[in-house]
Amino acid sequence: MNQKLNTIQDIIRLRRSIFPSQYNDEPISETELQQILEAANWAPNHRKTEPWRFKVMQGKSKTKLSAFLGSLYLKHTEKPSKFKHRKIIDKFQQSSCVIAICMQRDPKESVPEWEEIAAVAMAVQNMWLAATDLKIGSYWSSPKLIKHFDQFFDFAEGERCLGLFYMGKTDQEWPKAERKTPIDSKVDYFN
Repeated sequence: MNQKLNTIQDIIRLRRSIFPSQYNDEPISETELQQILEAANWAPNHRKTEPWRFKVMQGKSKTKLSAFLGSLYLKHTEKPSKFKHRKIIDKFQQSSCVIAICMQRDPKESVPEWEEIAAVAMAVQNMWLAATDLKIGSYWSSPKLIKHFDQFFDFAEGERCLGLFYMGKTDQEWPKAERKTPIDSKVDYFN
C-alpha cells in the first residue's frame, strides 16, 4: 500500500484481508499493537458491557497455539491432509502476532448474545481499520476447531473464542476491490 490515507472513508475502502502468506518478517512494534488494541476498545456496545477480550500470541505462545491447533486438526479430522496441517502451522509462523478474539458474557446482563457478538465484531473492525492505517495486514479467521480452545486457554466463566486475528507487515501491493452492486440498490428510503 503506497497511497496516503487521508480520511476514515479512505481507510474503510482500503481495508482488506491480507493473509499470512503475504506477510514479511518485519515485526509489529509494541506501540503499533497497542494502538490497534486501543482502537478496539472504542467499539460501540449495548449497556457498556464491553464484551471484547483479546489474547495476544507472539513468540513461544504463538508457536504453542499453532501446535495445539495442528494437533486438534489431526485429531478431529476424518482424513487429514499434510498440506492443510502444514498450512495451519505456517499461518502462525508467518504472522507477527495472532490475537484470539474472545467474547465475555455477563450472566447478570440481559443483553442479547447477538448484540454482544456484534460489539466484538465492531471491535475487530476497529482493529482492522487501525491496522490498515498503520499499513499492517490482517485477517480474521474462525476455524471450526475454536470450539476446543477452552483446552488451551483458561477462559473466565462466560468467555469464549470467536476467531483468530492474524497480523503482519507486508511489502505487497494491497488488493483492489469493488462492490458488486451500488449502495442505492441496497437501500430503501421512507419519508
